[in-house]
Amino acid sequence: MARLRILDGVTRTIGELAEAAGVAVDTVRFYERRGLLPPPPRTPSGYRQYDDDALDRLRFILRAKELGFTLAEIDGLMPARSTAVRSAAVAKIEALDAEAAELARVRARLELLVARCDEGDIVTCEALSIGARPRGGSPGSRAVAS
Repeated sequence: MARLRILDGVTRTIGELAEAAGVAVDTVRFYERRGLLPPPPRTPSGYRQYDDDALDRLRFILRAKELGFTLAEIDGLMPARSTAVRSAAVAKIEALDAEAAELARVRARLELLVARCDEGDIVTCEALSIGARPRGGSPGSRAVAS
């Protein structure tokens, strides 16, 4: 398909924009529907015309997604100003740190459980497998062979 030209810049069709960004045409349309990409001008026959700003914006969206930002967060970053981007990145780092800390706590509890099972604490292991405390037992009590 021939490139459409407008003013001094080169414009792209939706397919060319998608290819330049490495995404599917449906992805471009989706971002337009979500308001992340502004509606582009159209030719008299209705074809969308995208300029370099649209490609830059689409690449910004894709980089932000790779860094873990949600579409709602990305929407809040646009138009991107360095202070807004920095603040959002700091907030994302803090959220990741909190998530990592929680995962570390879960890992520690699982390591303790494995150690107790390895030591023969059958009550603790069986209680976990059925999701409840064994009858008549208290937390930390061990089964006694009769």
